[in-house]
Amino acid sequence: MAIDGENRAAKAPADATSGAIAIARAPEESWLRSPMATRLGVILLFVLIWEFGARIYNDPDFMAPATQSFVSLLEIVQDSEVLVAIYDMFWQLALAFVMALFSGLLLGMAVGISRPTYRTFFPIILMVYAFPQITVLPLLVLLFGIGPAIKVVFGFTHGFFPIIVNVIAGAQNINPALLTAAKSMGATRSQIYRRIVFPHLVPSLFTGMRLGMTATLLGIILAELYATRKGIGYFTSFYAESFEPHNLFALVALIAAAAIILNELLRRAETHFSRWRG
Repeated sequence: MAIDGENRAAKAPADATSGAIAIARAPEESWLRSPMATRLGVILLFVLIWEFGARIYNDPDFMAPATQSFVSLLEIVQDSEVLVAIYDMFWQLALAFVMALFSGLLLGMAVGISRPTYRTFFPIILMVYAFPQITVLPLLVLLFGIGPAIKVVFGFTHGFFPIIVNVIAGAQNINPALLTAAKSMGATRSQIYRRIVFPHLVPSLFTGMRLGMTATLLGIILAELYATRKGIGYFTSFYAESFEPHNLFALVALIAAAAIILNELLRRAETHFSRWRG
């Protein structure tokens, strides 16, 4: 009996130690299995493929390794013209996206909640959405000229349609019985929108916002490529025509990083508002 007691006493510290180690390892293992770790792993894998692929291809006129492009990025962001172009891109993106968000949200609710307006206008919206906007860029240049206005307008037209289509889809998913019940109980229009419509629109709205943000950025870059002599899009075209792939890939990586960060910010905002919705 005394021996059994001594064995249990000896095992107790060992069990406590192993338990502490398991607790310490748990956060590390959970982080490695998290979606963020997976995303970072995919990005790292892409950078490695880029680095070794460029070195194997070994043509400095058409391909540059990731490390060289990163060094070039640190150099070109010290250029005052590039810094101005980056600043212009972000304020034009913000303005165009806010315009697309508010107009898409308001018009989307107006079209989506009412069945008659949905049947009348939604097919027209889809038809215009399917139209390749790059074909009307010359017409927009004639209307708005070559300058910041054309970039904001082209960014707005690209971001507007993903938002309005998703808002309409979200509004269509609202149970009409909820609206009828709220009206019968004397709820005001503002209460109906605040308590019923907006909470049901949160998932669809943020899906549209994430798609719309990327599309808005695309529209601005396209306008800079084809309709202006300034901006990040213009510099990417210039570096491509000058056979400077290290500078070209540096700017492309900058644009991609901006899109990823903005998308992640919207995803976190969606998580926050989803808690409010629930």
